Amino acid sequence: MGPIAVKKHLAPYLPTHPVIPPFGTNSPDAKSFGVVSAAPFGSSAILPISWAYIKMMGPDGLRHSSEVAILNANYMSRRLEGWFDTLYRNHNGFVAHEYIIDCRNFKKSANIEATDVAKRLQDYGFHAPTMNWPVSNTLMIEPTESENKEELDRFCDALISIRKEIQDIEDGQMDININPLKMAPHTQAVVCSDKWDMPYTREQAAFPADFICPETKFWPTVSRIDDIYGDQNLVCTCPPVTHYESPHVDNELKRASSV
Repeated sequence: MGPIAVKKHLAPYLPTHPVIPPFGTNSPDAKSFGVVSAAPFGSSAILPISWAYIKMMGPDGLRHSSEVAILNANYMSRRLEGWFDTLYRNHNGFVAHEYIIDCRNFKKSANIEATDVAKRLQDYGFHAPTMNWPVSNTLMIEPTESENKEELDRFCDALISIRKEIQDIEDGQMDININPLKMAPHTQAVVCSDKWDMPYTREQAAFPADFICPETKFWPTVSRIDDIYGDQNLVCTCPPVTHYESPHVDNELKRASSV
């Protein structure tokens, strides 16, 4: 990431750096929790990457990629009309290169939030788009210029299928607390387990659409976790730093000191 600015009262809490301490982190009232990056001012590769992309695309390529990205976003938004509401269209009913689908009404009608839709998308083979930003309980989808129409349609089909699952909850055909969205994502271990006590089938859990085949199925590696707890409690699964030490370090230091 590039530089991140904060207000003055937050400056004492900024990460520090052993070589070039950022402004405010070495003052008497500093309360920094330590170092989070080897680069004190962010990644130096950000600007060269952008520059290289612009140079390789050229003015005509940049214009064309922008046109395709905007076309893709508007195509998907229109395909989802009647299933999801799109926020912030212009006066002609169009969006830019991304669009925001509203999930706020589902909380009241089916106890479903954007998080549940995002988790369920994993069962359909998709990583979730931007969630809860810039509007809480929404999904911001940015198809970019790189996806073909078949992939755009597959993603739309997945969202439409999920909307039908929400409708089943609204109609009382699915339990409001134990349903394919609330229990998503479904891992291979869960689906293949001897124990299955869900009020829906294993097929509904793992193969909810025709385009999801056992031969090409993407299996989520982890079931539903407590996101809020995970955000507030850092759990490091990395081995201790000592595991990365070379067994030859002591010998090399001895040789160096004897020279």
